[in-house]
Amino acid sequence: MRDHATRRVVIENAYIVPVVGEEIPSGHIVIEGDRITAVGPGGAADAGEAGAVPDRAERIDATGCLATPGLVNTHHHLYQWASQGVTPDGTLFEWLVASYPLWARMDAEVVAGAATAGLAWLARSGCTTTTDHHYIFPKGRGDLFDAEIEAARQVGVRFHPCRGSMDRGQSQGGLPPDDVVERADEILQATEDAIRKYHDPSFGSMLRIAVAPCSPFSVSGELMVRSAELARAHGVRLHTHIAETADEDEHCRDQFGVLPVEYLDQLGWLGPDVWLAHCVHLTDKDVRRFAETGTGIAHCPSSNGRLGAGIARVSELLRAGAPVGLGADGAASSEMTPLAGEIRMAMLMQRARYGPRALTARQALELATLGGARCLGRQAEIGSLEAGKLADIALWRLGGYHAAIDDPVVAFAYGQTPPLARLLVGGRTVVEGGELRTVSDAAAAEAGARAHRRLLSADLRR
Repeated sequence: MRDHATRRVVIENAYIVPVVGEEIPSGHIVIEGDRITAVGPGGAADAGEAGAVPDRAERIDATGCLATPGLVNTHHHLYQWASQGVTPDGTLFEWLVASYPLWARMDAEVVAGAATAGLAWLARSGCTTTTDHHYIFPKGRGDLFDAEIEAARQVGVRFHPCRGSMDRGQSQGGLPPDDVVERADEILQATEDAIRKYHDPSFGSMLRIAVAPCSPFSVSGELMVRSAELARAHGVRLHTHIAETADEDEHCRDQFGVLPVEYLDQLGWLGPDVWLAHCVHLTDKDVRRFAETGTGIAHCPSSNGRLGAGIARVSELLRAGAPVGLGADGAASSEMTPLAGEIRMAMLMQRARYGPRALTARQALELATLGGARCLGRQAEIGSLEAGKLADIALWRLGGYHAAIDDPVVAFAYGQTPPLARLLVGGRTVVEGGELRTVSDAAAAEAGARAHRRLLSADLRR
């Protein structure tokens, strides 16, 4: 494979949805190295100097394909691939209580296998950039954070792992057992070490770190405040779960005397460097505050449905001007959910709540691309198909049964996700013809199954 300095790719004959600007019914995209240099109608040879076909370029004939930006996943828990199917009919709190003892057994080998399978599954559904929220670190089990970072490198996706944490166990009024929480000083030191070791703020970075205490019912107010101070001192982003269920509302009222978003606001946790998972149960004031402060929201419709949490007020958040992206959420609360499928799920859930005009196919696609990029602070690099942006591109094949629908975006969003013809990350092919080209599908699937067996085996029990 050529390096970024010499790689040249030309995509031709695609229906292009740039997300910003007009759609192009039949056009081209020219890639030099890891960046898009031209997007326009017709063939690249007819586009003038800016879109001229470079010598020795790889040509991709995208006839019958829809070209979209690569999808951006704003919330996940990759380690949970190893614990899918736990408490299939429980509420969030019931599911967590049943899952914590399992997760306390994990080691770096479990995380590596689960992350490989989870990241491969995301790539196969058109995802080029994903975050991950890892917040359980059993002692003496190896370097769990490094294990998932190495898995992302092998699969070839852009990665935003969040160094999560819990310091508030049951003895302090929290939900998790005491044996899965860490001390605040240990957490902050490990988080700073991760930022210094891994975080790459450069344009085109494949790896950025965020600071991510787990949730108000598992983290002390002191840790929330000190985590925000640490993140802002290092110029990295902040992430946590908030307002996911009605139970959380009750917990926050009882423990803190306010609702979840008010609690975050008091702690200095709203702002353009923050994005929050779920945000299902919001007041009108919460919606306004998110918009006023530029706080992002990771909407996880399938997980919210699976746990019976409710339907987030996404349409209202968008009208207010808040950044909203999509998240697949953890594989154990959203089993085998493909990120592309969340486009349809988000659209249908909003329509179920607000009516058939609540969220269009194109708005839902924007959530999965530019909306997610905004949540991660990368809207200048990814999320739309424009000259100067990174060549993170998905090509979806719309022939066969999908050809019965004239509007390619409707064909993509309304029914079963069409086959993924090609997925490029920084101009490099990660998926081709629906199959991974970086690691083998069989190896990734087996890694996930092996992680599941290992997590449930007697060898890892305390």
